[in-house]
Amino acid sequence: MSKLDLTKTDKVYYRAKTNPEIVYIEKTNYISITGKGDPSGQEFSENIQALYATAYAIKFMQKAANNDFVVPKLEALWSFDTEKYKGISMDEAPLKIPRSEWDYRIMIRMPDFVTKEQTEEAIQSTVNKKQIERAKSIEFYEMAEGKVIQVLHIGPFENEPQTLKKIQEFSTAHQLEQNGLHHEIYLSDFRKTASEKLRTILREPVKQTYF
Repeated sequence: MSKLDLTKTDKVYYRAKTNPEIVYIEKTNYISITGKGDPSGQEFSENIQALYATAYAIKFMQKAANNDFVVPKLEALWSFDTEKYKGISMDEAPLKIPRSEWDYRIMIRMPDFVTKEQTEEAIQSTVNKKQIERAKSIEFYEMAEGKVIQVLHIGPFENEPQTLKKIQEFSTAHQLEQNGLHHEIYLSDFRKTASEKLRTILREPVKQTYF
């Protein structure tokens, strides 16, 4: 039985170049959980554990229905209080805003055939069978990013400001402004991959600036 692998079938979503480019992202479904604080902290790790446990519960439900799929890459939306940290540019934010001040929504993309009701069933199964209470905070999440600037960042997360500067310069040159939350797709498992080999898609939703 064949298995759906979104990283192979949706190359627009999972492929990026090392120089910024504009692509259009259609409405996409995810399971997600929100939080705040340092991504190297215990809470972030526990949220990832709950998210993956639920993703695999969904996968096994779908496999039983002959809809097997490869669990996709981890993703995250990142944001901060723009009033408190007013005037900080995209590339400066990781350097000037403490990790404890960042809000996040970590996500795992779901195939279109996965429904909200099936997700809720899988969440309940994860709570009952795996005893992962944190899974109660997971939700079925829909997002339509539309036009985005994206670029492939290779290397440690602490070097992201250099890549974000490319996006900032591209945005200015094309008279674009931010139109959504900073989005990262972790093509590498950062728990197992050497930092210099990490591959991360950085994505910024944008719209045209009108003067």
